[in-house]
Amino acid sequence: MAKPRVFISSTYYDLKHVRSSMDLFVESLGFEPILSEKGDIAYMPDIPLDESCYRETANADVFVLIIGGRYGSEVSGKEKKPSRGFFERYDSITKKEYDSAVAKDIPIYVLIDTNVYSEYQTYLKNKDNKDINYAHVDSVNIFKVIEEVLAKPRNNPVHTFDRFSELEGWLREQWAGLFRELLQRRSQQQQLATLSAQVGELSEVTATLKRYLEAVMTGITPDASTQLIQSEQKRLAELERKERITSNDWWKFNEKDGGMSFEEFENAMRNATSFSGFAKAAGRMGRGPAFEREVMDTIRTSGHARRDFNELRTLMGLKPLKLTKGVKESLLDDENDSR
Repeated sequence: MAKPRVFISSTYYDLKHVRSSMDLFVESLGFEPILSEKGDIAYMPDIPLDESCYRETANADVFVLIIGGRYGSEVSGKEKKPSRGFFERYDSITKKEYDSAVAKDIPIYVLIDTNVYSEYQTYLKNKDNKDINYAHVDSVNIFKVIEEVLAKPRNNPVHTFDRFSELEGWLREQWAGLFRELLQRRSQQQQLATLSAQVGELSEVTATLKRYLEAVMTGITPDASTQLIQSEQKRLAELERKERITSNDWWKFNEKDGGMSFEEFENAMRNATSFSGFAKAAGRMGRGPAFEREVMDTIRTSGHARRDFNELRTLMGLKPLKLTKGVKESLLDDENDSR
């Protein structure tokens, strides 16, 4: 089963103990932590090392940025200097990883050392003052990153920390909330699908009423009126029948896995005198022997699939089918007659 991939981004030497604890915490949740020091990043020989990090960031499901007192190494492709002044601007690898996550709109969680965040407040009041010596950061660029994070209109939850337990508790709550939100969205999508179906039914009834009203206004004969009513009743009944078919799980399986159109599916159901006959018809419709085997295996092993199959047969006015002992097939009525 695929696990959510959590990319941990930070400088290493000042935060290695936090990174190690994050590794264990993420694994304890059943997720897959991605940390460069563990060899989780596949480095390509034809590109700079940091470019592989950005590519891995884009493939992650969740991005965690931890901001401490070090800004980190400069990105590749730039002129390297032995040392950079405190106020000199440049992009670090960690900053570029964050930019990659933002570009892909991955869920981002930002954790900032409490001392660093306190000095950030001092920085905001003294941006133009270059005579201040900051005790907890090695570059003004750290403040620039925090400023950029906080300025974003969304996807920028921030939490400060002194101890790792504070990070663990906050992330656990955040990810539990994210999971709950996804479940709620799924429920809302199902409700919208139901509402959409109801609106569709209402529009058909409205169309029928419109035809009746037009007929009354034009003064049609009694015979023509009876004919119109019968025609509309038949049309509405057919629409209801199709709606019941397309809401059945057996139809959904054949549409999704077999790519069958509604007409192909209905013809295969009507023409089948056995389960294997239906499976062969599905295979002949361009899905091939592999799908034929998949259909037959599903019917053999799933009572739910057989019930859905026969529910549709009954809806179509056909005799249900049944698997007999030895996995042979017959018409249910024929089997009852032979007893």
